[in-house]
Amino acid sequence: IYADPAKRLELYFRPKDPYCHPVCANRFPTSTMLLRVTRRSRKKQQLDPEEQIQPEVQFEMEILGIVTTVYKFQGMSDFQYLAMHSGPDGKQTSMYDKVLMLKPEKEEFFNKDLPLYIPPPIFSRLDTPVDYFYRPDIQHRSGYNNPQVSGENLIGLSRARRPHNAIFVNFDDEEIPTKPLDAAVQNWKKVCTNPMDKKVEEELRKLFEVRPVWSRNAVKANISVHPDKLKVLLPYLAYYMLTGPWRSLWVRFGYDPRKHPEAKIYQVLDFRIRCGMKYGYAATDMPVKAKRSTYNYSLPITVKKQGSHTVSVHDLKQGLGSAGTSGAKKPPSSRYKLKESVYIFREGALPPYRQMFYQLCDLNVESLQKIIHRNDGTESECTERDGWCLAKTSDDLRDSMSLMIKQIIRSTRPALFSNTTSSEDGKEQLAYESGEDEDDEEEEEEDFKPSDGSENEMETEILDYV
Repeated sequence: IYADPAKRLELYFRPKDPYCHPVCANRFPTSTMLLRVTRRSRKKQQLDPEEQIQPEVQFEMEILGIVTTVYKFQGMSDFQYLAMHSGPDGKQTSMYDKVLMLKPEKEEFFNKDLPLYIPPPIFSRLDTPVDYFYRPDIQHRSGYNNPQVSGENLIGLSRARRPHNAIFVNFDDEEIPTKPLDAAVQNWKKVCTNPMDKKVEEELRKLFEVRPVWSRNAVKANISVHPDKLKVLLPYLAYYMLTGPWRSLWVRFGYDPRKHPEAKIYQVLDFRIRCGMKYGYAATDMPVKAKRSTYNYSLPITVKKQGSHTVSVHDLKQGLGSAGTSGAKKPPSSRYKLKESVYIFREGALPPYRQMFYQLCDLNVESLQKIIHRNDGTESECTERDGWCLAKTSDDLRDSMSLMIKQIIRSTRPALFSNTTSSEDGKEQLAYESGEDEDDEEEEEEDFKPSDGSENEMETEILDYV
């Protein structure tokens, strides 16, 4: 715990009880001394039996060292949960010998009839008291109607929808929207208050005229706009595809890619860097650094939690996406721009993320484009899995891209492949390890932080609007 400043010190009142919930101490810097104090007492010789003589006491102190870190338990202890069962007469019976397997047991141990015992899945997230400031019912203006909440979503509803007013479309929906919601129009007009915002709107309109389908990262690599303003601008000009070959992409209003075979070049490819000993290198050998690991997981309870800076409408009106910000290192034209590598795949370059969402037209490799255009002019049906492409096109693309990445790693770190098979064998192995094997590896592989300083928001982009 001491080696990691971000972790908290845990104290278990019952260390041998796996159901014991700990109390946590926070780390604080200090400048104190560690002393060794020795108390020596010597009794004086007593001449008179009735006389009470106090013993002579001496103290000796020695400085052992300086303490620079201290852990303080400032939080409250959470509820403790015991493996107990209440009988019909109210008598409590311990179940530890029935639910804890301390040694290898035979089949009879698992077939015993036991009372239902379900420990809580999670305890309190905070260990300090929180004041609840109850407010009376809000008095809305006349004509206000509460938003409709579906009864099917009452269970598990974590929070209300964010007011970005994006339109979501599934692949099997018959109609596609031709214009934005009125609320989306009002939201953009509310924050579009300076000439730079007007310029960004025109630039995004031109992008959708040239190409009707865009990913958010691709937009951020072509125009410079504050991310919080982009969240309001995109629902004003396009709708969001939830499922199908154009999932997680923004489509221009009025354009239905399911009716245009030429829209196959805009389909999305979910590509993940394959790693593992069967590919010749492990996750720790990847040139792309890991973003986080489950091994460094800490409890979500905290004594002092830093508040994040929230961007208000007032902040947006002040022109976060304009040239008005002083002291910026980058010019206004490229302050918020991402690098092309966040959405374009090139031969000889590693992807910046562990997982990438590429549009097929952004795979700038001739061999990959040949795979995509194998059925040009003969497209007959648009399917939810493959869109306008031939079946298994995505698998063939992943195999080819994985082989290219393996060759890059081989050239930069030849020692990793000193005992592996030849390139041809690796190609056959990659071709065999494709498609559905991706799902099996997803749980054991870690996320990777982009090497160019940006963040991959595509897979969780919907959370900004729902």
